[in-house]
Amino acid sequence: MAQLSDDCFAFGGPMMSIDEAVATIAARVTAVADTEWVDLVEADGRVLAFDVMAPLALPPFTNSAVDGYAVRSSDLPLEEEQAFPVSGRIQAGALISSAIVPGEAVRIFTGAPMPAGADTVFMQEDVRIDEAGKVILPPGLKAGANVRPAGEDIPEGHPALPAGRLLRPQDIALLAALGLTRVEMKRRLRVAVFSTGNEVVPPGTQRGAAQLFDSNRFMLTAMLKRLGCDVSDLGILRDDRASLASGLKDAATRHDLILTSGGVSTGEEDHVKAAVESVGTLVLWRMAIKPGRPVAMGIIGGTPFIGLPGNPVASFVTFTYVVRPTVLALAGTAQRNPVPMPVRTAFTYAKKIGRREYVRVNLRKAADGMLEAVKFPREGAGLLSSLVDTDGLVELGEDITSVKPGQMVGFLDYSSLV
Repeated sequence: MAQLSDDCFAFGGPMMSIDEAVATIAARVTAVADTEWVDLVEADGRVLAFDVMAPLALPPFTNSAVDGYAVRSSDLPLEEEQAFPVSGRIQAGALISSAIVPGEAVRIFTGAPMPAGADTVFMQEDVRIDEAGKVILPPGLKAGANVRPAGEDIPEGHPALPAGRLLRPQDIALLAALGLTRVEMKRRLRVAVFSTGNEVVPPGTQRGAAQLFDSNRFMLTAMLKRLGCDVSDLGILRDDRASLASGLKDAATRHDLILTSGGVSTGEEDHVKAAVESVGTLVLWRMAIKPGRPVAMGIIGGTPFIGLPGNPVASFVTFTYVVRPTVLALAGTAQRNPVPMPVRTAFTYAKKIGRREYVRVNLRKAADGMLEAVKFPREGAGLLSSLVDTDGLVELGEDITSVKPGQMVGFLDYSSLV
């Protein structure tokens, strides 16, 4: 289990920028050390524990990149077309034992091994067959054309994938091409998820007139699972300092990270801060971000704790910029910050300097073909419809104070954030 000293997040002062928060997380969180062997079909979204060196070259033999005719480069026609006898036929997967005869061509198919001596392939679309059955090859083809040399992709013994790689489907394909069936991975992070507050109840239960069905816990669990975590849904902690403290302390003994939502502001009924301080150490982050300023982070028995805001939009945004980097650091993989796509605004907006803000928008194509961002018509951080009915977020940096129609801004699609 990842263990942190009680003072490793002991920093305070004015509101922290997002970049400062991410840098602090990356510098102070230690990745889990435990590993396990995983079948290749289960390795997507997992973190590679050690470098993978190529046990064979890719491709393992020189082969044709096209359907066509293989020749020696020394026989290539230089100024006019030339007829070549066709002395053989090689299909993909075939074994060959004889070398090509000088002055002749061999019919070959994509992926088939090149016969010894042949090093160039004419595409079948560029040739014709005469009445005698000879292939007529045009001049001008470069030596080595349409051939994939052995080791062109990855030479034998060279690094194929680095330790700490968060595997994607294309990485799985590479491992399979190397003949591997199992790989050693970092074990999955164990994350405890709570909601907090007397005002929320589980879906499917009786809801009081002044209560809401809990949605954050389900959203956060889904986001954590997309990051490859093993999630423990520990339900709802009520607004009671003692029960909050007890639940958090117990979760710390069995998990690598504790995540809560709600109860981290400064109101009289926001008990999470006091509960964490009674069983560990907490520094309340006042992050310079909207939505989502009230974010808490601390240590309980060596286990990191993050408390997110209760409003679902704020919880979603701060998960992306606080929880996600923490999870990646604990998992031992590099941060991969989403790159905003430039789009043109179709709205007016004012904001405070020194704070990064995220505006929920839809994209549309304007008459001139440019992509435009259209702001969701309502502002509230509690509006789940504003996440469901939009395409993503416009990121407005700390130095921006206003946005006018026609201005270029950075757009982040939701798929790049979760």
